[in-house]
Amino acid sequence: MIDNNTIPKFAIVGHPNEGKSSVVSTLSEDDSVVISPTPGETVTCCAFPVTIDGKEIISFIDTPGFQNPQKTLAWLKSYTGPDELIVKAFREAHKNDADFKHDCKLLSPIAEGAGIIYVVDGSRPLRNNDKAEMEILRMTGRPRMAIINSKEIDNDYTDEWKNASRRHFNSTRIFNAHKATYAERIALLESLKAIDQDWQAALEKVIIAFKQDWKRRNAEAAEIVCQLVADCLEHSVTKSYSDESREDSVKKRLQDQYKQDIGNIEKKAHKKIKKQFKHNIFNFDLPVQSILNEDLFSKKTCQVLGLKPWHLAAAAATTGAVIGAKIDLAAGGTTFGAFMATGAIAGAGTALWGGKRLLKGGLSPFKMGNFELKVGPNENIQFLYVLLDRALIFYSYTINWAHGRRDMPESNKLTKEKTKTGFTSEWDSGRKNVCNSFFKAIRTHDAYKIAESKKQLIKILKSVFNEISQSESKFIR
Repeated sequence: MIDNNTIPKFAIVGHPNEGKSSVVSTLSEDDSVVISPTPGETVTCCAFPVTIDGKEIISFIDTPGFQNPQKTLAWLKSYTGPDELIVKAFREAHKNDADFKHDCKLLSPIAEGAGIIYVVDGSRPLRNNDKAEMEILRMTGRPRMAIINSKEIDNDYTDEWKNASRRHFNSTRIFNAHKATYAERIALLESLKAIDQDWQAALEKVIIAFKQDWKRRNAEAAEIVCQLVADCLEHSVTKSYSDESREDSVKKRLQDQYKQDIGNIEKKAHKKIKKQFKHNIFNFDLPVQSILNEDLFSKKTCQVLGLKPWHLAAAAATTGAVIGAKIDLAAGGTTFGAFMATGAIAGAGTALWGGKRLLKGGLSPFKMGNFELKVGPNENIQFLYVLLDRALIFYSYTINWAHGRRDMPESNKLTKEKTKTGFTSEWDSGRKNVCNSFFKAIRTHDAYKIAESKKQLIKILKSVFNEISQSESKFIR
């Protein structure tokens, strides 16, 4: 029996190379779990606790695979002692037997009161050893769930596994540890509540703690994204020089420096988002076709992210933002200049548009014939929406990247069509108006309006994050 103050512990057990370690890594959100395609890599029990606010709330225990299930089952069937001592008796009887070393170790946490999560590969057929393993776990008398974790998509023996597991386990669930979303992890925890009434209250506490912590992480991520947008919108670079013949080289260096600075600001923000969601060790790679691999100022980025031309025109009209050659934008024929509004410093202030016209506002002399050029701040409102789309897409990848996964993610392929595939183009007028107000406040340097619109933007981002989190869809933009 487990009381409300006991930390629930679950031993993740099964045949070697069935995905036990991947399940542990995903459920505990711990990418330090060693995962290997080689059978038998896990040779001892290792607990991976989940800690929230410095307090352990649940623990998942990685275990070695079964070694001799048929012989183990035969011994258990011959056992004549008290039922509740059957596991301890087996371990005591075989503690010095090398042939049962792994079996004794995997049963250790079960003997100490842990619940059981049995992991099977639904892409292969049921075997006699599997039936023996399931019967062994049934005879332990511990609360237990079976997870069907299909490792291959071409073969499917799920129904066969379901029928067998129903006779041995309190609950059976399909759970792909490599692709499980936050919503699916919560659903699994909800199912665990049903495996034993005595565990229900303790697991309900765990679920509440998970949800509250996720809400906090989303709030922190919203702050990060909002600050990212503000930093990029306010950023500018300047360069002074005395030789007018150097104008072209100065322009090029300023453009490159600006792009590099914006890229670094974005990378730092994305890194903070990854840390919020506990991707600390294993660095997942974005799919090759992801729009996030495109340069932020590229033609393709402009084509597929941000607002549609008519929405963009309306936003610009509201804020007085520079949108430049609207026809060029609609055609997607833009490069770095599509997002850049630049002007000469020293009071010129004229915003320019288009790659060919970039930094053509003239030179402003100051202090004994010296000159100074400036790139930024960006006055194109589309820049805000593109930054938001990229952050939301990165968030989607991050939260849906299961910690137990180690391969390349899938993604929808972005076509060459000029189709908006970001999030913001689908937002309603209320959300867009908040974004427009935030942009205008940044441009006018109105501290009060910046603070107020920032609160509203963060509220929207938290709402969008929640929508993405609750979706069990594997589609990632």
